[in-house]
Amino acid sequence: MKVVSTSKAHGGIQGVYSHASEVCACDMTFAVFVPPQAKDGRLPVLWYLSGLTCTHANVMDKGEYRRLASELGLVVVCPDTSPRGADVPDEKDNWQFGCGAGFYLDATPEPYAKNYRMYSYIAEELPALVAANFPVDMSRQAIFGHSMGGHGALTIALKNPQRYRSCSAFAPIVQPSTAGWSRPAFEKYLGADEKSWRAYDATLLIEDGKHLPEILVDQGTADGFLQDGLRPWLLEEACEKADIDLTLRMQEGYDHSYNFISTFMDDHLKWHARRLE
Repeated sequence: MKVVSTSKAHGGIQGVYSHASEVCACDMTFAVFVPPQAKDGRLPVLWYLSGLTCTHANVMDKGEYRRLASELGLVVVCPDTSPRGADVPDEKDNWQFGCGAGFYLDATPEPYAKNYRMYSYIAEELPALVAANFPVDMSRQAIFGHSMGGHGALTIALKNPQRYRSCSAFAPIVQPSTAGWSRPAFEKYLGADEKSWRAYDATLLIEDGKHLPEILVDQGTADGFLQDGLRPWLLEEACEKADIDLTLRMQEGYDHSYNFISTFMDDHLKWHARRLE
């Protein structure tokens, strides 16, 4: 692991790091904020997964999480959204596929299977690296994210319910297998057999018996992707049938931007902190 940069913030340290990923077969970059309480022992860790076109830097620069994370004693890990590099297959004119659009799944067809293994990266390789190099208590983990990252947080938590004490999302893509802006990516990453897509679709995972005790979702009513891409009512229906306690807060007038995320970031941090105590 290499240190890209570190800087002091709210008494803690915001760092950016890189490493050679065996899972993604390329160098990967991620950010970690370690609050000042780390001097006294290991702390709970909160994973934030970003959305389409983003890197680790978007939430680090615009998410406004450090002040409260410092007060609450939360380590916040912000991974990248996809593999990157000259040898990684990409569609440079397509912002919904390729670099910046890994969809937190493990691709199966070539040429994508070699690099696009973001599920295994987030669920296995990066946690092992973080546990070995940072003062974290891996028995106290939580996960959240935005848009494509909200989809990732939901699906990863649903498939690993014993690992994460809590899961929340900002404007998640709740049913990517049928949404117009994610279905084409699923076809390329996972192939034509739509049965395999169910493993990366929150509503279908719930339908297939995966369960979480509770989920928090914030969604802006002025979000331009609400009707065609996000459709939180589908998650609401799935959770109701499965007896999952979903708190869906429709936030009047808010869009899909980091202005929306930063407005409600404190609420999510406090919500997770209570469950990580």
